[in-house]
Amino acid sequence: MRATDRAGAAFGSGLVVGLLLSAPAARSAPEEIQIYLDDLTTPGRFGLDVHNNFVVRGSDTPDYAGARPPDHVYRLTPEFYYGLTPSFELGAYVLTAYDRDRAAHVDGAKLRLKYIAPHDAARGAFWGLNLEVGKSDLAIAERPWNYELKGIVGERIGKWLVALNLNVDSALSSRGGPATIDLDARLGYNVGHSTQIALETYDELGALSSPGGLHDRSHTLYVVVDTDLRVCDLSAGVGRGLTAASDSWVIKAIVGFHF
Repeated sequence: MRATDRAGAAFGSGLVVGLLLSAPAARSAPEEIQIYLDDLTTPGRFGLDVHNNFVVRGSDTPDYAGARPPDHVYRLTPEFYYGLTPSFELGAYVLTAYDRDRAAHVDGAKLRLKYIAPHDAARGAFWGLNLEVGKSDLAIAERPWNYELKGIVGERIGKWLVALNLNVDSALSSRGGPATIDLDARLGYNVGHSTQIALETYDELGALSSPGGLHDRSHTLYVVVDTDLRVCDLSAGVGRGLTAASDSWVIKAIVGFHF
């Protein structure tokens, strides 16, 4: 690794650690805080990603009747996946949480199917789709059965990576309320030694039929470091809410294993 690469990796790691140490205590976040890229596991092979997040200084008021107050809630979500073909991957999530009283909860489960179109994995553009369907407890969703359709686009230009996810979320019921949309983005830079530093944004846009009122929605900016630790992959980051509707600080980490 060159000196400049080592300096870049040290800077990114130091920034994340510094934010982690400065963050006070937290509020619950979605079970998965991640920008989807073009990665797929090898056909016939299994993988496991363990999603962790803990959000800082959350509200102690439920968002709706029956919701779990988000203050000091930690989310732990194991995600199991299997490579079906070079373009398709099947996955499953188990949603768990620990509330402010340290009581454990199982909040539901989801299945997903991810498709990535054939492309050059080292450079150029890529695109794909991810469909999730699941059943959630009232503590985290007003309607038990719901789905998310995620559009995935991105491009690699030298050491740079840019990626966008457009997400459409809705209940699997005609009385489940309007579908909503989110736009998530990532700008990453490879600093060498299988390490990438990135900025990620997660932005709620409101109802699909009439997006707007952006100042009243959640918008969060993350600093993230991804690296290969040989025995596992690690993606760790800290997010800062940009509006009053956002969580103030969010700590997240994804630990990945391949079998």
